[in-house]
Amino acid sequence: MLISPATAAGIADGSVTLAFRRWDRPRMRPGSTQRTAVGVIRIDSIAEVDPDAVTDDDARRAGARSLDELHRLLSRRAGAVVYRMEVSLAGPDPRVALREQADMSAEERSSVEARLDRWDAARAEGPWTREVLRLISERPGVRAPDLAAALRRETLPFKRDVRKLKELGLTNSLTVGYELSPRGRAYLG
Repeated sequence: MLISPATAAGIADGSVTLAFRRWDRPRMRPGSTQRTAVGVIRIDSIAEVDPDAVTDDDARRAGARSLDELHRLLSRRAGAVVYRMEVSLAGPDPRVALREQADMSAEERSSVEARLDRWDAARAEGPWTREVLRLISERPGVRAPDLAAALRRETLPFKRDVRKLKELGLTNSLTVGYELSPRGRAYLG
């Protein structure tokens, strides 16, 4: 589920407590979470609703300026059913704290090594993880298409791989490009 930065900020400050989506079937369930720029968002409940039963108050609680605006947003989606979800901020993104860890224990290093080794082994074209980390280390702030081209790779698969490294707390996304996080620098150390 895509959550706009403005909606995520509203969820974080408590002004947005609902979300509406048009889907063919529920794509979230109660207890599901999603990481956003403001932290982890939790789906507290989800229920199918009649769009005509949605109120002005519901629209405001979903961050829309009016019920008409909410209906316009929902009409742009192709799903057959409208779902109403209660949402809340579950807490900070745990990757942020992880990225800031400048020291790695032997156990943490071993865990990272094992994960990188699995990703390398799964790639038919061969190992990629340490090569991408070294490239980001050498060229911080360089656009993803330029980094991908340096490795003779397509941009979108390259970006997916960098997101995997970010999941381990090894990289940070910048306005343009990436950099190694303190944890990533400690790993490459």
